[in-house]
Amino acid sequence: MEFGAEFFVAIAFVLFMIAMVYYGVHTSIIGALDARVKAITDELDQAKALRTEAASLLASFEQKRVQAEADAANIIAAAKVEAEALAKDAETRLNEFIGRRTAQADAKIALAETQATQEVRASAADAAIKAAAVVLQQHASGPAGAGLVEKNISELKTLLN
Repeated sequence: MEFGAEFFVAIAFVLFMIAMVYYGVHTSIIGALDARVKAITDELDQAKALRTEAASLLASFEQKRVQAEADAANIIAAAKVEAEALAKDAETRLNEFIGRRTAQADAKIALAETQATQEVRASAADAAIKAAAVVLQQHASGPAGAGLVEKNISELKTLLN
């Protein structure tokens, strides 16, 4: 029987495998593989936990976003109502101001009319007095005029008492 290279390689391989089993290399390889499997499983569990936490946070933020949008809509609606109330108040105040100014202008106009009327009456009275003085000077001269003056002076005394 002739032993070739393949035979010696096979015997070396069998001896190598026996040495591996004898020194327990297979258990350490299996242990390393088990540790690696456990590490990967732990990482997957941690990833699942992080994913559920992220989903929870996402849902929470979505809820907060919806609430913030609702709050913003409420604030905008309240601001519109307040702006309308302020506009109505401003319009009311403006109308009251215009009414007061119109009343003041009417009062000034009425006062000016009264003053103008009084000035016209005073001017008319002055003109009438001047005209009467001219007429009296022309027609009431002499003894007839003196009697008229005496009569009017005595009437004034009775009117004043």
